[in-house]
Amino acid sequence: MKHGFVKVAAVTPKIRVADVAENAKQISKQVKALAEAGVKIIVTPELCLTGYTCGDLFFQEGLIAKAKDAVKALAKETARTKSLIVVGIPLAVGDLLVNAAAFLKDGEILGFATKANLPNHGEFYEKRHFSQLKGNTVVVIDGKEIPVGPKLMFCAEDLPELRLAAEICEDLWTPDSPGICHALNGATVLVNPAASNEVVGKADYRRCLMQAQSAKAVCAYLFANAGAGESTTDLVFGGHNMVWENGVLLSETRPFAEESAVISEIDVKQLVRERQRLGGFDRQDGYQRISFTLGVCDTKLSRKISPLPFIPEDPTEREKRCEEIFAIQYHGLKKRMEHIGLKTVTIGISGGLDSTLALLVTVRAFDSLGLDRKGIVAVTMPCFGTSDRTYQNAKKLIESLGVQLREINIREAVTGHLKDIGADLNDHDVTYENAQARERTQVLMDIANKTCGIVIGTGDLSELALGFATYNGDHMSMYGVNADVPKTLMRSMVQYVADNSEPELKATLYDILDTPVSPELLPPEADGTIAQQTEEIVGPYELHDFFLYYLVRKGFAKEKIQRLAEYAFAGEFDSKTIAKWLEVFLRRFTNSQFKRSCLPDGPKVGSVGLSPRGDWRMPSDASVEFV
Repeated sequence: MKHGFVKVAAVTPKIRVADVAENAKQISKQVKALAEAGVKIIVTPELCLTGYTCGDLFFQEGLIAKAKDAVKALAKETARTKSLIVVGIPLAVGDLLVNAAAFLKDGEILGFATKANLPNHGEFYEKRHFSQLKGNTVVVIDGKEIPVGPKLMFCAEDLPELRLAAEICEDLWTPDSPGICHALNGATVLVNPAASNEVVGKADYRRCLMQAQSAKAVCAYLFANAGAGESTTDLVFGGHNMVWENGVLLSETRPFAEESAVISEIDVKQLVRERQRLGGFDRQDGYQRISFTLGVCDTKLSRKISPLPFIPEDPTEREKRCEEIFAIQYHGLKKRMEHIGLKTVTIGISGGLDSTLALLVTVRAFDSLGLDRKGIVAVTMPCFGTSDRTYQNAKKLIESLGVQLREINIREAVTGHLKDIGADLNDHDVTYENAQARERTQVLMDIANKTCGIVIGTGDLSELALGFATYNGDHMSMYGVNADVPKTLMRSMVQYVADNSEPELKATLYDILDTPVSPELLPPEADGTIAQQTEEIVGPYELHDFFLYYLVRKGFAKEKIQRLAEYAFAGEFDSKTIAKWLEVFLRRFTNSQFKRSCLPDGPKVGSVGLSPRGDWRMPSDASVEFV
């Protein structure tokens, strides 16, 4: 449970209808196996002690009595597992029979959560057999009062963020789903013991329901569905089990799959942090809170942690994401141009990724406005560090897009400026580098004035996070179209455009993609290759974008980010390398806030942004110790 991770499982035992002893045996067997695998929360299907499809056998006194005896025995038999177990059971409460889920821990029955919505349509006739409890009450078992009702919450004393409540099957399908009320009152994990039969298209519908429920409730969702062993007189159950977390499917057994259990790890600390960010999870609706302990231990991870959190792994989804972001970018610029009444813009083109994407976005904005592409003044400004490769790519890109090319060599201007301030031209220090960046910005600004246009910013989100931009140099523009696009995603964006372009443009874009990332502010090597490679200076962008996502979007502490990075980049970066670059990232991120505090306007495209007017408000003199 370290760092908030809890290993959970939804399992479908192979039962026999109305054979309580056999069903309890199968449940016990699977619970023990899962507990051996480190699972701390185990959920079984609806009414699995008897079988959901017992029909009028639920009116048999013997069946109900055997179920009650079996759940007591099951609690004792699984006590040593130290797992919290949720078991479906028909339960007599006074004069009523209810559809319930027993929560078992350390040999005890902690309570019985009851079903709030009984389906009585189509193939379901639950109101024939069961009743609803309007509020919490108790049942007496062996002289002990045990809570029972629709508003029970089970809270871990040793992990305060872990708070569970139950929906039972139909509860999820209803407009007034109790899961939302559970979540608003603090439940971070919703368990659903279910008996949802298979019909055409229903599996996809279940996924949609759980994705929406877990996302809007900002919770984990454990769905254990009935399967093999249920009566097939009229219905077939496929054992479709799932684990969701805040709208993301962590693991799934598809209907009729051979495996009966789905296992993953949920992160309850992350869920609580997200709720703190959003607010509103503070209802007080009379829930009875029942405490238990799990025992703190390290949780071995098996869930997927992508090393590239900004990029979808599925190619189709990735292409869709790129097109969506591209549309946001060019529509943002289009609106700005319409508002000002512009027909020209100025943009500096280096032959690198950032300026390439910015130019592609600008061209799309001009095309959508029906403006002549010659209104785009694309300026290449070679200086001390410009390599022939990037220079040629910049020219090819400009020519293939049919925009206006302006070449202004700034070597003489920068040399004169450095002499004016008494700088040594042989000393390639930060002054030498930044003088070039600021001269380029001055040229762009003045051309924009002369042509009645604005300067399009090209800097990206990763550079803003690291402060890898010259203050009042490439840091500044009139509209920064890339300000919310991280470097790793930028590569996918340019590749997406390349794959959908004519051969000449495609070849140029692919060569740009193959070029090392560099500000090109230091002279090239003797053979003309780029001497200054960004990732050798600040570190790999894959790592920095990973750190950025988990620091800003998730709010994780340094130790947890390190752990997840080691897991995600296993075999690519060792822990020592990750720790080194994480230190660099945190120091640069904290010390560079002053640059982000005065950013130009630019469109938000994703869930991580650093605009001081929207997503990120941070003092410029904060200590790095916050993490």
